[in-house]
Amino acid sequence: MTRNTALCFLATAALGWAQQGVIRVNVDARDAPRKLIHVALSLPAVAGPMTLLYPQWIPGEHGPTGPIADVVNLKIRAKDQTVAWRRDSANLFAFHVNVPAGSGALDVTFDFISPVDAGGFSAGSSMTTELAVLSWNQFVFYPQGTLPDQLQYQAKLRLPHDWHYGTALAVAKESGDEIEFGPVPLTTLIDSPVSAGAHYKTVEFGTADGAAHYMHIAADSERAIAVTPEIVKQYQRLIAEAGVMFGVRHYRSYHFLLTLSDHVASFGLEHHESSDDRLDERTLTDDALRQYHAELLPHEFVHSWNGKFRRPAGLATTDYSEPMKGDLLWMYEGLTEYLGAVLSARSGMETPELFRDRLAFLAAHLEHESGRAWRPLADVSISGQILYGAREDYAALRRSTDFYGEGQLVWLEVDTLIRELSHGSKSIDDFCRAFYGGRAPALAVDPYTLEDVITALKTIQPHDWAGFFRQRVESVEARAPMAGLENGGWKVTYGDKRSDYWMAEEEQRKVTDLTLSLGVVVKGEGVVEDVEIGGAVQKAGVAPGAHITSVNGRQFTAALLREAVQNAAVRGEPIELVVKNGDYFSTHRVDYRGGERYPHLERESGKPDLLTEIVRPRLKQ
Repeated sequence: MTRNTALCFLATAALGWAQQGVIRVNVDARDAPRKLIHVALSLPAVAGPMTLLYPQWIPGEHGPTGPIADVVNLKIRAKDQTVAWRRDSANLFAFHVNVPAGSGALDVTFDFISPVDAGGFSAGSSMTTELAVLSWNQFVFYPQGTLPDQLQYQAKLRLPHDWHYGTALAVAKESGDEIEFGPVPLTTLIDSPVSAGAHYKTVEFGTADGAAHYMHIAADSERAIAVTPEIVKQYQRLIAEAGVMFGVRHYRSYHFLLTLSDHVASFGLEHHESSDDRLDERTLTDDALRQYHAELLPHEFVHSWNGKFRRPAGLATTDYSEPMKGDLLWMYEGLTEYLGAVLSARSGMETPELFRDRLAFLAAHLEHESGRAWRPLADVSISGQILYGAREDYAALRRSTDFYGEGQLVWLEVDTLIRELSHGSKSIDDFCRAFYGGRAPALAVDPYTLEDVITALKTIQPHDWAGFFRQRVESVEARAPMAGLENGGWKVTYGDKRSDYWMAEEEQRKVTDLTLSLGVVVKGEGVVEDVEIGGAVQKAGVAPGAHITSVNGRQFTAALLREAVQNAAVRGEPIELVVKNGDYFSTHRVDYRGGERYPHLERESGKPDLLTEIVRPRLKQ
């Protein structure tokens, strides 16, 4: 679909909306502290068979993640009489009803249970006693046969007393604890979550290019919502630097919905005019924690251009029951990962040193993924919807959702190639302004294909981009794509000292990461999370799920395991591990004498320092 075709489709959809009755949805969130939401919908209907659909394929989550199992107490009425419903035997997100004669509407009520489990995305835990993140896809049904763009919804929300809220939705009126939003298409409603809480702060960042920007912070404590003037300046710089990078904004206003809690699912989810960002409770008050998470909000912000406005055709579905195709996730997520990291450094959210340490960590781990021997990046992208929920055991053999990280390295190489071939006159910024620019209406969606990407890159800098992507994406490659680092004037070297970022990763994940030495990642008090195929621990017969109980005759601790690696390098003796598998114990001699190994980036003399130039601020600080 071309850009003009996409915009014509929007105009046609607008006419369709006017021809439909408004669907009203009332969400009572007063029981959110008890993880229950009460929903009432009124849908225009005519007599006869009708099928109601619950959103299944959720944008940004790239999979059929609609939490239908948490919809309970479903009841349907028409003209004050109960209407029987039947779930479809094949599509469990579809419900069939017969609308009684003379009925003008169906009244649907149900309750939604918010999970206790903090894993997953928006279907994971989203509520505590102090806050809630409300995703509208969880609170709506829609009639089959009409595209979501053509359905008008008017939402009302009732919050616990004295809670405050933030959202990109326009407010029609407020009365006490009840908010009524203006009517919008279903796609806009689902694309506009609400955050709310007892400890709440809204920060105004001002206007850029005619669009106001806000951060709405919900937290589990009053102390956690403290925002320093320097943090405010960093986000103002982020907004300004993004404007320079893309040259245009495709939203009317933008809202960072920041949730700070240790008891909700931790992730970021993109929306066109907002982002649902969930981090540790003390992120704003702990400098190290804030640095560790520095790239999340910039990543989701970039998605407003790459993912929401320009979207891979396979992910630009027109109905929530239509399966998505993730072929271009290495661009959707990989390019966004790269641009988000660049903007984090340009805005001062992270230092150039931290930017490089993250790249070193990423490149070294991708080099040690045994799954590289059988699976190309293209297949990882296509399989994203199943890999998001994959287990941690043998993750390196499986290859996880590394279209984020490997995609980032691929796009770093694209950037350095453009700079090199153009003798420094062009960069990825020129591609961004060309590919994501134009004066399209706010909230427009312009799908793209790989051919569109290649054509745009050729316009910026002639090169065999089709061959480049065939090699990097479609072929099985034993090595990670390191050329971007090398073109950028740096190389990965290894030493026995962990970088601050490596230590932060271990702390956040609660693991001891000896991937590059013993070939093992150990979780908590000795549980083997993963092993590298061909690594020393795997060769010794230890598998994921085993529990290391002792190291060289002493009870396991992470510090003791590190010391054993160091001592083995000096003494030249194997490391003895006692391992518990189920009810059985076994002893394993790990033959490794190479000491601890951790990656760092080192300057290559004689090559231009493009990495430093890439993260240089484009605006005066």
